[in-house]
Amino acid sequence: MLRVSNLSLTRDKAILKDLSFEVAPGQMLTVLGPSGAGKSSLLRCLNRLDTPDSGEVFLNGAEVKSLDILDVRRRMGMVFQTPALIPDTVQANVGLGPSLRHETVSESDIRELLRQVGLNDNFMTRQVETLSVGEQQRVAFAQVLANQPDVLLLDEPTSALDPTAALTIENLIADIHSRLYTATVLVTHDIPQAIRFNTETLVIVGGAVLARGNIRDLVNDTGNTTLQKFFTGQGPEQN
Repeated sequence: MLRVSNLSLTRDKAILKDLSFEVAPGQMLTVLGPSGAGKSSLLRCLNRLDTPDSGEVFLNGAEVKSLDILDVRRRMGMVFQTPALIPDTVQANVGLGPSLRHETVSESDIRELLRQVGLNDNFMTRQVETLSVGEQQRVAFAQVLANQPDVLLLDEPTSALDPTAALTIENLIADIHSRLYTATVLVTHDIPQAIRFNTETLVIVGGAVLARGNIRDLVNDTGNTTLQKFFTGQGPEQN
């Protein structure tokens, strides 16, 4: 579903360095690394919020630069660290993506989307600024799901939440992923969270892949000193 080939991005310094990987339909890939490792920049390059200096991104076999940019962002739905909502009702936010394509989402469909993210019908007319951050993040998931994406790009979606709300969103992610069979790329710096998801994982440091494999295998890989320093909070340091 998603293939990344030799992706590189430079600003004042190298942000991403020759990254390559694939994500199959129904697969979740966790991208793990410290702050400043280039994880968020990677997601932004995938759905064309940023333009890489070199490399290619393929969505179901088509290079994303050849596709309409709004179609790319519909098909690769992105949930950010802080909910990216407009100052309006929950209903308006959930229907925003289709409305940009001059399509209408019925009230019954919006209610169903809200139920899928654990919110009841009473939230339909609520203003999003009256919601907790955790509730806003659920609305952000419903907003993305309204676009029926092929790929979910999740940029540290629990980092702004308290531990209880974070676990609720983790369970929501697992439910959505298993139920909709989307290809999912989850970015996190939270090692225990990555272990809980127990997926194929890329460990990125300084914009490059330090290691890849099942997260629990990586944690137990005592032969990689640099990797173990990362897992035990001793480094490696960012430039």
